[in-house]
Amino acid sequence: MNKAPATTSEAETDLNTALPPWLLAELRSDHAGELGAVMIYRGILFTSKNPTVRDFAAEHLATEREHLALIEDLLAPKHRSRLQWPWRWAGWLIGALPAAINKQWVFATIATVETFVDEHYTQQLDRLNRTGANQIPAQIGEVLAGCRADEVQHQQDAAGRLSGPLSATLKAWLKLVELGSRGAVVVARAI
Repeated sequence: MNKAPATTSEAETDLNTALPPWLLAELRSDHAGELGAVMIYRGILFTSKNPTVRDFAAEHLATEREHLALIEDLLAPKHRSRLQWPWRWAGWLIGALPAAINKQWVFATIATVETFVDEHYTQQLDRLNRTGANQIPAQIGEVLAGCRADEVQHQQDAAGRLSGPLSATLKAWLKLVELGSRGAVVVARAI
C-alpha cells in the first residue's frame, strides 16, 4: 500500500525531528533574529520621515521578510522561540529609537547589528561544515549562507552611508545593541 505524500507541516516535522538539538537551537535563534530584524525596519519606518532612511529601511525590510519566511520553512512552529513578543518589541525599539535621533544613528545601528549577524551565521556555517554534509540537509546550509550574504550586504550598505565620527553616546548605544544581540541569541537558543 502506497503512503500519501507528506504535507508541508509533516515534512517540516520530519526534518526537525532528524536535526540535532544544537541545530534546532541555532535555527530557533535565527528565527528570533529574523523576526527582530523585520521589526527593526518597521520601527525605522514608523519613526523616520527622512526619505533616504525610509528607502533604505523599506529595501532591507523586504529582504528580512524573505529571510523570516525561509527560516519559518525550515523550523516547525513548535521549535520556534516562545518569546516572540519580546523579540518583536526589542527589534522595533532598536529601529525606532535611532530613527527618532538621526540617520547617522540608524546607519550605525544597522551596521552594528549586521556585523553581529554575520558573525553569528558564520559560526553556524562553520559548525555545519565540521558536522558533515551527510548528517544535515543541504537546504539548511544553503538558506543560512544566503541569509548571511544578504546581511553582509546590509552591513556594507549601512556602513557606507555613515558620515563623520561617532559620538560617545552613539558608541555607548551601539555597545548596548551588540550586548543585547548576544544575550538574545543565548536566550533564544534555550527558550
